[in-house]
Amino acid sequence: MLSGCKLLKHKILIGILYGCGLRCMEVRNLRLCDLDFDRKQLKVVQGKGKKDRYLPLSEHLIRGLKKYIEAEKPEDYLFGEPRGGRAGGDFDSRYSQRGVQWAVKQASKTANILKEVSVHTLRHSFATHLLEDGMDILSIKNLLGHESIDTTLVYLQIAQLSTQKLFSPLDTLFSEFGKK
Repeated sequence: MLSGCKLLKHKILIGILYGCGLRCMEVRNLRLCDLDFDRKQLKVVQGKGKKDRYLPLSEHLIRGLKKYIEAEKPEDYLFGEPRGGRAGGDFDSRYSQRGVQWAVKQASKTANILKEVSVHTLRHSFATHLLEDGMDILSIKNLLGHESIDTTLVYLQIAQLSTQKLFSPLDTLFSEFGKK
């Protein structure tokens, strides 16, 4: 999807949606001041449930964000409309919800993805891939900003987890004991 984006803005938008697991509202509300390149973090301010949370930013995304900011020169919101933008709709400079959804649809169409892809599909992919890569479910819950672990447990059913050889904790205990 990323390689099919014609605009740098859309490539970064989709990169953040997938790379940070953001909701549509959260990506629209991102401000320049929410980016901390030194700490490699993005701050979600007042996400769902009116809670703030911090998310890791990948080196790839940081490089892309710096390039995007240099080229587009957003003033407040990271994904803002140009100065003197369209009349009607949002009365601030944020990218519209439809604009975000359209960018995701176009990128999936260009990538010849046959399944229906939405902003939330990227969020689900973020969580599922982290789980498949070995991240624990509680950490994923916190990254997603879920109030309840039950909401996050859905990803256990979706993820294709490699099955490890089953063992007893006594085996681990005695193997450590034997080393001493």
